[in-house]
Parts: sequence; C-alpha cells; structure tokens
Amino acid sequence: MRIVELILDEEEMLAGVQAISIVEYPAIEENFVKLSKDQEIQLAQVDAEKRILMGPALIPNKTIYRKNGEDEYYIYFSKDTIRKVSEMFLTKGNQNKSTLEHQIDLQGLSVVESWIVEGEQDKSRAYGMDHPEGTWMVSMKVYNDEVWDKYVSTGKVKGFSIEGYFADKVNMGTQVDPEAEAEEMLEYIREELQKENLESYSDYPDAVSNNAKRGIELNEKVNNKCATQVGKIRAQQLAQKEPITVETIKRMYSYLSRAEEYYQEGDTEACGTISYLLWGGKAGLRWSSAKLKELGKLEASSQKVEMNKVNDAFGKYEQAEKTYNKAVSQVKTTINSFKRAEKLAGQAYAMLESLKKEAKELGAPAKLISQIDDIMKDSGETSRSANLWYDAIERLQD
Repeated sequence: MRIVELILDEEEMLAGVQAISIVEYPAIEENFVKLSKDQEIQLAQVDAEKRILMGPALIPNKTIYRKNGEDEYYIYFSKDTIRKVSEMFLTKGNQNKSTLEHQIDLQGLSVVESWIVEGEQDKSRAYGMDHPEGTWMVSMKVYNDEVWDKYVSTGKVKGFSIEGYFADKVNMGTQVDPEAEAEEMLEYIREELQKENLESYSDYPDAVSNNAKRGIELNEKVNNKCATQVGKIRAQQLAQKEPITVETIKRMYSYLSRAEEYYQEGDTEACGTISYLLWGGKAGLRWSSAKLKELGKLEASSQKVEMNKVNDAFGKYEQAEKTYNKAVSQVKTTINSFKRAEKLAGQAYAMLESLKKEAKELGAPAKLISQIDDIMKDSGETSRSANLWYDAIERLQD
C-alpha cells in the first residue's frame, strides 16, 4: 500500500489546519488527557474549573490510514511540516475554530497552548504522554458546558483530529503502483536467474556503497517504510559491493535522474531522501551515467529518463489542476458567504433606521437615539466591508 507524505503549500490561500476537531477515534490513535485537580502534577494555571484538554494534534512520521473510494493508502507528516503547520495555525487566528467529529461546528472551545515536543523534559511527560520530538501538542479550553458534560466528561470524545488543506509530496520509492512493483520484482527474478550469463560490474566507488548503507540505516529508523522491495534488495547489493548488471545500471541511472529533485540532504526522514540514498545517491548517478556512456548505452537510457520526466510533469499538472479546482470551489463558497453577510447587514441597517424614526416620534431619550446611531454605523461598516471583500474575491477569481 502506498505511503504519501503531506506537505504545507505555503503559497496556497487555504493551506494549513483550519480547525481542530474533538473525536472519539483520533486518526493518530492518541488520546488527550483531561487536566484537572485530580492530576498528581498539573500546569500551574490549570484546575478543575478551567476544564482544559491536552493532547497531540500531529505526530511526526506516524502513518495514518486513509481510504478514498477504492483507493487505500497511508499519509504522514514530517517534523518540518508539523512545525510550519503549528505556526500557521496560530498566525491565521484559527485557535477558536473547532468541530465535533469533523461534522458540527462548535462554539466555546479555544486552543490556549500550542507547542512542539523538543525533549524528555517536555511538560506532556508529567501527564503520562511519551510522544516523540517534533510532536505538535495543544491544550484546549472548553468553555461550552454542553460539550464538556455530554462529550468530554462522558468519554465520548477521546482525542484531537486536525482538518485542513495539504498537498501531496511525491515520495519516490513509496508512490508505487502494485502492478509496477510486481513487474519490477519479476524483472529482478529473471535477472538473478540469468546473472551468470549477463555482463556485470562492481567498479562503482565506495561513495555509492556508503550512500546505500546510509539509506539502509535511515530506513530502519522509520520502520523501513520507504522504497520498494527491489529497491531495498539493490541497496543491500550496493552496500556489499556486489556486481550489478547493465540492466540494473540503466535502472539506477533512470531512477536517480528523475528522483534527484526529491532528495533533500537535511531531511533524513523523508522517503525521497532515503530512497535516493538506497540507490547510491548522487555518487550513484555520476557513476551510472559514466558507465553507460562508456558502454555506449547512455542515449537510450536518457530517452527513457526524459519520457519518465514528461510523465511525472503530466502527473503534477493533473494534481495542480485538482488543487486549482478545489480553490475555485472554496472561493465561490466564500463569495456566497460575503453576499449573505452584505444582505443581512443591509437588512439590519434598514430595520435600525425604521426603529430610530419610531423612537424619535415617541420622544425617546437622546442617549437611546445615539446608541441606535452607533449600531447603525457598525451595521453600515459591516455591509461595506462585506461588499469590499466580495468585490475583491470576485476580481481574484476573474
């Protein structure tokens, strides 16, 4: 089953976490702790009356099962993405946005603390939580009596779950069609059976072997979730300096050429980085290119790489088109919201104008007339503001 890394597209208007939902079955499978005076150790400002929930919103590299129709897959977030998400959540002012089971908008819940776990001294340890470094923790205050009594106190909700918009990051070696992976394995078996009769080479530099060893080590740290089975076998061969066939060298060159953009030296938990190292990394690309050139086989391999790049580009275009269509849909929804706001504000202004006239006729005190004027002013500003936003978004859409 494929594994998809979700990333934050910081140029996307709707990107990031829009709200935090309280749910019965958190996708990250971690419950929150109800903080009260019953806790042996507690935050200084937390007591029974303050009704605060603490728990993880996102845990780095934790795979989360997803199903979209017949498509089943896992998603995960890196430490770097989680930190950016937590910061954007606050800078966008979304701390008062919450839902129940991702379905019902709630009032009276607010995130009062947000932090990233950075070591063993993290405050969450005092409440029996043992989340890895990079985890996004939140404390949520529940002002809403009904929510606390019906859902929290009764244990109907047990954890946090985020809702928002993210982009898929292609993880080379993990985004694999099962049929393609099966075909790759068959090719490997055929090659192994004929290995003695095939031209093979082991004159690749130590840097290739060392990169493969590094990739194996990093993959083990993330539960070997990266790369196909054949990719893992190739890494073992390279690490042990075993001879590899010309066909394998072609595949090495093809993969390393098109996957280079996903290699991030500083992100040692990303599958793009790990898979790239498993196949020998940049040293592997240099050697395979030189070897194929020496054997007079580089041109055919290059043409195949270019075709793969075209296919990758087309896939990215399709993803961009989907993202654009989703954004247009959200813009249309926002326009309709501002239309309603403008209409309601206009109706409120007309009602207040009529009320002011009636109050004057009845000889109401000047103070009351002044208060009505103030409310009318606010209503008028709301209407004008909604109209300005509506015009701006329509221009953006055009």
